[in-house]
Amino acid sequence: MRFSSVLRALDASWRERFNSSGQNVAHWFPGHMAKGLKDMKSRLRVVDCLLEVHDARIPLSGRNPLLQEALGIRPHLLVLNKMDLADLTHKQRILESLEQQGFKNAIFTECLKDENIKKIVPRVTELIRNSKRYQRVENVETCIMVTGVPNVGKSSLINSMRRLHLRKGKASLVGGVPGITRAVLTKIQVCEQPLMFLLDTPGVLSPQIPCVETGLKLALCGAILDHLVGEEVIADYLLYTLNRQEQFSYVERYGLASPCDNVESVLKCIALHLGKTHRVKVLTGTGNVTVTAPNYNAAASEFIYSFRKGLLGKVMLDEVQ
Repeated sequence: MRFSSVLRALDASWRERFNSSGQNVAHWFPGHMAKGLKDMKSRLRVVDCLLEVHDARIPLSGRNPLLQEALGIRPHLLVLNKMDLADLTHKQRILESLEQQGFKNAIFTECLKDENIKKIVPRVTELIRNSKRYQRVENVETCIMVTGVPNVGKSSLINSMRRLHLRKGKASLVGGVPGITRAVLTKIQVCEQPLMFLLDTPGVLSPQIPCVETGLKLALCGAILDHLVGEEVIADYLLYTLNRQEQFSYVERYGLASPCDNVESVLKCIALHLGKTHRVKVLTGTGNVTVTAPNYNAAASEFIYSFRKGLLGKVMLDEVQ
């Protein structure tokens, strides 16, 4: 839904920058992630190739450099998952930018619909064959380690590959929040010909996220638990992003009169439109009075949820030059 003519008539202007209000990202790195990275290093000797899974909406940012530093001695395939949620208008530019960053092997996927999953086994096989470690005389099986930040679909990728190649169901737990996989799991077979096993691993964020906006992108995509950042902060960043990209489907979805750049006003409309209210006590000159007020936190959660499900349109959070 486009409101360009309406915006010109209203002479509307959107925020040029997002005010992070001094957010500190240091506490967004849970302790179990350090243990997970240590476990991954210890299993590296049995690994032939790395599958790094990342969210296609942030293809150029948010990956953990520690993973590449610690595990980068193996062949590497970058899997940009959730492509159905990303605006891939400039897909070729994204691939060119990734190549400039040193990622020559990248593929876009959508695990829930098994889109492009069939391309993974041939690509991995080729990478291993061309690697210096390639020796298949004694050992005919291939072991792949699946890595990435939390909640990008690593376990879904494993299940999708099993579904395609083995006609079998889930072997790895999946969930809509980070932290479902908290330890390196045993080998999971995903293919018979060639014989291929995957190791599912816990999502590992960088303990030093380079900037607040990168952290907000990760949070918006669900890689960081919402309460660590704050639902209303994430919702405000989402609103900022949608307006800058002229993605105004939220206006019709939540019954707004027009696009708006004030998150409090938008959340109030969402809360009233969906009946998300609660009773609060207000201190007056004559005593306490209980009134019905919009539940801003519930409205923020609904706004974020709709984005993550693709109900607000396809969005690219990274700027593609």
